[in-house]
Parts: sequence; structure tokens; C-alpha cells
Amino acid sequence: MASDPVREPVDVTNGARHTVCDESAFTTGAELFIDGGYTAQ
Repeated sequence: MASDPVREPVDVTNGARHTVCDESAFTTGAELFIDGGYTAQ
């Protein structure tokens, strides 16, 4: 099976890290799908 660049563990990690960092303080009313690109298929 070929490598799928959409589903890398770092994609999930970066999304989760963004939700807890100070830089996301003004991110309101947004839906962040942290699923490794599954919904983008």
C-alpha cells in the first residue's frame, strides 16, 4: 500500500497543539477537524 501523505500523525499532533496554545486565543466559532485528513477525502 502506498504511503498516504494526508494521514500523518504530525497532522493530528499539530492540530491538537494549536487548540491549547496561546496563539489560538482568538479562534472562536471554528470547527477544527483533527482526524488526520480523513474528512478531506
